[in-house]
Amino acid sequence: MTSHRLRLGFAALSVLASLWLTSQAHAGDTVRLAINLSPISALPLIAKERGLFEKHGLDVRVSNFTTGRQALETVLGGGADIATAAESPVTAATFAGQKVLLLARMEYSELKTVVVAPGVKDVAGLKGKRIGYAAGTGSEVYTHELLKTAKLTKNDVTLVNLRPQDMIAAAASGSIDAYAIWEPYVANGRKALGSKASVLAPSNVYSETFNVVVTEAYQAKNARVTIAFLRALLEAERWLKANRNEAIALVGKAVGLKAPELAEIWNDYVFELVLDKRTLDVLTQHAQWRIDTGNAAGDARAVPDFRKVIHSEALKQVAAERVKI
Repeated sequence: MTSHRLRLGFAALSVLASLWLTSQAHAGDTVRLAINLSPISALPLIAKERGLFEKHGLDVRVSNFTTGRQALETVLGGGADIATAAESPVTAATFAGQKVLLLARMEYSELKTVVVAPGVKDVAGLKGKRIGYAAGTGSEVYTHELLKTAKLTKNDVTLVNLRPQDMIAAAASGSIDAYAIWEPYVANGRKALGSKASVLAPSNVYSETFNVVVTEAYQAKNARVTIAFLRALLEAERWLKANRNEAIALVGKAVGLKAPELAEIWNDYVFELVLDKRTLDVLTQHAQWRIDTGNAAGDARAVPDFRKVIHSEALKQVAAERVKI
């Protein structure tokens, strides 16, 4: 009887071990990660700095970009395996017929507008002004949605397409009157421009999400790797929430913001590894914007079914309760 029980016990342990191994990456699996180097990438930055990727069997090699669009384009071009990107590049890729999968949302936040033109107290005051934005990113959608809050259109302003890293210099030189962008370019602009700058931050204009994105081909061949990657991000999220000051210091150092400066805007970011209605709604809203403004590849007239783009299986393996759609 004892021998029989032992055999059953060993058999059960063997099954459990097998199930565990199927959800783990091989030790030292190399992952080329393309990220937007800003506070919105806090979770992968923490996972890298604190050795959480290595803990879960991954050798993650990071390439930094100033936009998620560049990061996803690098993945689509074969130069990286996983990208962190907002919804804008995801909808662009989907309309273009590129096979991408969104594995999880890591963060969401509201974009802001830095104003250097004197006398602009609200969005309506932007009429007739030159506004810098980053084409093909959430900055572009935010700018249009911002104008709508004051019943303005793109014809009421002059839109100037700029790289995020060039916006502060453009504002300082007077070649633009305002720019609409994400952090840290808002905080850095306020610091560089001093009393010349003010910030418009009306609520509920546009919530930009930040996500983990791969190609269908990569996911099909590397399911264990993406599961391990999400495990590391979930651990990073828990550490971030339990260690606010340390997290601010770590992320600030990585993105070039002093801890006190990042602390002032830290609560603007909502860090959560999840797939939820907001994730789906923002993709749908952005896709509809592309259709309405003629920014959808092939002159598409129908919003894609983003439930086919959102791939929930990896996150279900990590934390099933985080999948809410």
